Amino acid sequence: MPLHFNLLTLFPEMFPGTLGHSLSGKALDQAIWGYSCINIRDYAQGVHKSVDDTPYGGGAGMVMRADVIEKALLACNDALPLPHSAKENENTPDTPLIYLSPRGKPLTQKKVQQLSRASTITLLCGRYEGVDQRILDAYNFEEISIGDYVLSGGEPAALILMDACIRLLPGVMGNTKTAPEESFSDQRDGLLEYPHYTKPALWSDAKGNEHSVPDILRSGNHAEIEKWRNLKSFEITRRVRPDLLD
Repeated sequence: MPLHFNLLTLFPEMFPGTLGHSLSGKALDQAIWGYSCINIRDYAQGVHKSVDDTPYGGGAGMVMRADVIEKALLACNDALPLPHSAKENENTPDTPLIYLSPRGKPLTQKKVQQLSRASTITLLCGRYEGVDQRILDAYNFEEISIGDYVLSGGEPAALILMDACIRLLPGVMGNTKTAPEESFSDQRDGLLEYPHYTKPALWSDAKGNEHSVPDILRSGNHAEIEKWRNLKSFEITRRVRPDLLD
């Protein structure tokens, strides 16, 4: 069954973006995955189709309205559950509702693997100062962050989450052995990936410096190559992301 994304956004023209190219683009053409863009502004009332208003309690910026977002949400999938308290029900693993937010839980490879097994993922892309908390509470949205920084909107974050999920779908990547060897995969015990080299064996850069491929990688001794790669993974992780070793 193909993975489908429902995208709640004010800028549907931003999709599929980069996902319409390369392996993900081919997979889209082959219907391995699909998407629907729901323009939130289409469900706003009034002449100006306003989707936001000033925040209660004061403060800078504008907040996207819960009533407008709900109409767009219900329009994208009639099978969505009725509003409920987060204490009463958990987000359905097969049809998760996700709000891209810098205050959310970090997106990890483990989470991506879980999401890639879903049938439908609904992504809410916020703008301005964010969205009315009540829509998140009423439908038990899960908040996910792609990093400790703030973007102008949720659309770029949605594209990143989608890309991470799509590449794990069966039939997308040509080499099925690639994913388990990558950084953060279970097979690598959470370590970062080892360095890669290809031809030529001896390369001279524009400054005249010569760089050779490590001899071990040309030895043909696969057991020793595996040891070398594991060591390099550990060294790189210790240098770049020592927090992962904890």
